[in-house]
Amino acid sequence: MKLKWYGHSSFLLTSEEGTRVLIDPFNKFLGYRQPSVEVDILTVTHDHRDHNQIQVATGSYLMVHRPESYEKNGISVHGVPTFHDKVEGKKRGSNIVFTLQIDGISVCHCGDLGHLLSEEQIQAIGPVDVLIVPAGGGMTLNGAEAAQVIKQLNPKIAIPMHYRTKALGLVGRLLFDKADKFIAASGCRHVELKELELTKESLSGYTGQTVVTLQYQQQ
Repeated sequence: MKLKWYGHSSFLLTSEEGTRVLIDPFNKFLGYRQPSVEVDILTVTHDHRDHNQIQVATGSYLMVHRPESYEKNGISVHGVPTFHDKVEGKKRGSNIVFTLQIDGISVCHCGDLGHLLSEEQIQAIGPVDVLIVPAGGGMTLNGAEAAQVIKQLNPKIAIPMHYRTKALGLVGRLLFDKADKFIAASGCRHVELKELELTKESLSGYTGQTVVTLQYQQQ
């Protein structure tokens, strides 16, 4: 499996057999630019314009946008309902945490999760190998809260999203924290990669927990 970050909360996962999964496309957002991508599965965690710009996806894809179970080309996706805030959606609405089983690896994308998980939600999400979690504060979890979600789900690898980078304009820099606070709060080993490539076998080589920050890619 290969995992590429397009900025903000958008990721492209590609299986060993070439099946492509695009999560939370945004098109243009606060300095980020996302290319059009031919995909097989398109996943949207909630209906906000910085996560639901499905026009960037091409091809005959399976649309995944409800807290249900889906499957295509040997990849299964399961959604668990959550909220975009700490008051059960009263401020920012609902959100879906999606867990994908791909090449024997469990990848959990938290969308715009705005609260710590309940025990019921933890059980529904199930075991997680790779956790993709918002960590920039503002409208989602901040760094310290995202670090608590690591403890709740206990992944081998945690990837922050929805945080401040150099690619963002002034508004984005004011809205979001850098990833530094999350990395420090997690207490995990940290590496930066252009793209994450994993197999079930190589995943076993990750001893303890590792925070992986990915470089924003426009292509």
